[in-house]
Amino acid sequence: MTDSASVSRRAVLGGLTATGALARTSRAIVQMRPAGGAEIIVVGAGVFGAWTAWTLQRRGHKVLLLDAWGAAHSRASSGGETRLIRTEYGGDPLYTRWAWESLAEWRALSGRHESPLFHEIGALYIYGEDGAKIDRSIALQRSMGIPVEKIAPADLARRWPQMNFDGIAVGLLQPTMGALMARRAVQTLVADFVKAGGNFFPFAVDPPRASGAALAIITGTGGETLSADRFVFACGPWLPKLFPEVIGTRIAPIHKDVFFFASEGGDVGFAPPHMPAWVDASDPDLHYGFPDIEARGFKIALDGPGQAIDPDTADRRVGDQALAEVRAYLKRRFPELATRPLSEQRVCQYENTANRNFLIDRHPVWADTWIVGGGSGHGFKHGPAVARYVADLMAGSGKPEARFALASHQAQG
Repeated sequence: MTDSASVSRRAVLGGLTATGALARTSRAIVQMRPAGGAEIIVVGAGVFGAWTAWTLQRRGHKVLLLDAWGAAHSRASSGGETRLIRTEYGGDPLYTRWAWESLAEWRALSGRHESPLFHEIGALYIYGEDGAKIDRSIALQRSMGIPVEKIAPADLARRWPQMNFDGIAVGLLQPTMGALMARRAVQTLVADFVKAGGNFFPFAVDPPRASGAALAIITGTGGETLSADRFVFACGPWLPKLFPEVIGTRIAPIHKDVFFFASEGGDVGFAPPHMPAWVDASDPDLHYGFPDIEARGFKIALDGPGQAIDPDTADRRVGDQALAEVRAYLKRRFPELATRPLSEQRVCQYENTANRNFLIDRHPVWADTWIVGGGSGHGFKHGPAVARYVADLMAGSGKPEARFALASHQAQG
């Protein structure tokens, strides 16, 4: 997944033997040559890679999933506690449909396991202005069968008195949406993939090199090589390092600050079902957050501009200035929490494209290689839909979406 971590040849081959994926090791090449079906390696066990591996496996392919550190590890964009799933996309039909279709898959995954992976707490968007765009979004969602409620300011204040709605013109509540337990959900999906016969092990990939029209072989940082018929690279913020000429600055890793605050003991007003997840679209920094889920505290973060980082070398630290700014926001919107203790802080990593659309395309030279990334802070929820899209393209049955093509993404300064 990156060029900064390595595993020994003995560890790699031992892991392959343990999972049954090692057939032969002659000429230092691990061959995947199962009888019947394609041989596919997916590099990156975040949400896009995990769902892609699982979906390809469900379609009958023999799949090997790799990651340098492990599924949804602490430096991955898919790590952390919670991600919002919502279908409020300002009337964008594709993202609205993909989120709605993905919700069914997330519900099914959660339903297969005892520990909940999805909490239906609702998703509330609040806007500073009402208008035709909001009405079009509501109409689109209702046409897809998505429950959505438009709420006037007085009713917002009555239903959620713990929140200050000054300056808000309208709210949109999506009652069937809510919180995905990010790290746990991805790790659970990978466990299901392995249980069903898939292979997964640690492997750090060097930037791919090939002289012809196919990649054919990838090399680990320790010199190990793996071969397959097709490859999917779903490596999030490491894609620019793996493909410097192809991706370059089309994907930019960004540092975002996330905070968890402790409410008063016994105060359930900031916990489900008394508080939904929320997005303040009236705010230039687009603050968003979650109620106190699974006793972690009230989460608040911002979706505005972030600091560029190197995913390999950056310290994941939150600064005092960021904390002061978020407390100022709490004082305005959630006054009861403004002076409450900070119980936890972490960095949420994005890998942004300039237009915030995903980057999903075949490598421009290697016909056996696909690049999947550019989640841009909103991709997690779409994992199941992204996987179906990728699998369809690889099968030759899918229609490419122009906005996801390499040619649609500009380099970023």
